Amino acid sequence: MVGIFKQKNPGNTLLLLIYALILKFDLFLHPQLPLRQQGDHFLYKWIINYLEPVFAGWMFSILTFSLIYLQALLFNRIFNAQKMLPKANYLPGMSFLLITSLLVEWNRFTSPLLVNSIMVWVFYRMVIMYNTPKAGSAIFNIGLLLGIISLLYKPALLFSLLMFFTLFIMRPFRVQEYLIGLLGITTPYYFLATLLYLANKWSWDLIKPSLVFDLPAIPTSIFVTISISLMVIPFIIGGYFVQNNLNKLLIQVRKGWSLVLLFLILGLMIILVTGGENYSNWLLCAIPLAAFHAAAYYYPPNPTFAAVVHYLGFAYALYLNYWL
Repeated sequence: MVGIFKQKNPGNTLLLLIYALILKFDLFLHPQLPLRQQGDHFLYKWIINYLEPVFAGWMFSILTFSLIYLQALLFNRIFNAQKMLPKANYLPGMSFLLITSLLVEWNRFTSPLLVNSIMVWVFYRMVIMYNTPKAGSAIFNIGLLLGIISLLYKPALLFSLLMFFTLFIMRPFRVQEYLIGLLGITTPYYFLATLLYLANKWSWDLIKPSLVFDLPAIPTSIFVTISISLMVIPFIIGGYFVQNNLNKLLIQVRKGWSLVLLFLILGLMIILVTGGENYSNWLLCAIPLAAFHAAAYYYPPNPTFAAVVHYLGFAYALYLNYWL
């Protein structure tokens, strides 16, 4: 399987769909309604209140599967377009689909799932900023998207820091660019405040993303521990190979990998915000983890090693989703 997705074959898009269906068909066998949690913000609550009366459980399953599959395809395309690995392949998409099958909450319709859909596009806009001569409009659009995701999920406000890290890494220092980014982040809140005021429903509680730092859900099951291990071990392997091969990559690609690492660090910080009793907010680490997993499958000189690592995760994901 790793050998097939290591090639850039247009037919792999269809194989990726089959791969996703094998891993996630239980979504359609046992449909579930959206998951509500403490960190949900105004926009997500509005979407759910609108969809729940008209959507059956199987419709949410289709929507969830479609979002995850499209995230995998888009992330894979971005990864190849930016030459994050020496040769184009379908390993990032495969890794993302496998990772999102290792925790059952990651296959539910949640606010972090919607945030992830937007963050894939945000990441793309960030990595191409290195070659953007007049970046004012691009910076504002990135800030606007970051503001929108914080209206879906309150702790996602921490991803706004990624904007300023990106400007520091990718651009020469210009104060006006930082101000433009801040303006983009606050714009959705301006429109939300105006809408609430005109509807005579003004309330700070509906606007401010109150953040409460708390410990994340501690694994109480051996299965959760195994899932986390199957995410961490390939990440360590991939990180080792990326570090060893950085000098062979173009400078913009090296900066791209720096953004991936910062993305992961901020995703881990979000886990500490409004921790909750489930692992749905851990989904915000899936995109950067998939990048390092792809490197773990791509770089090892012995293909058997990569195949064994993959099939261990694949077999466990099947057991977790179908038999547990």
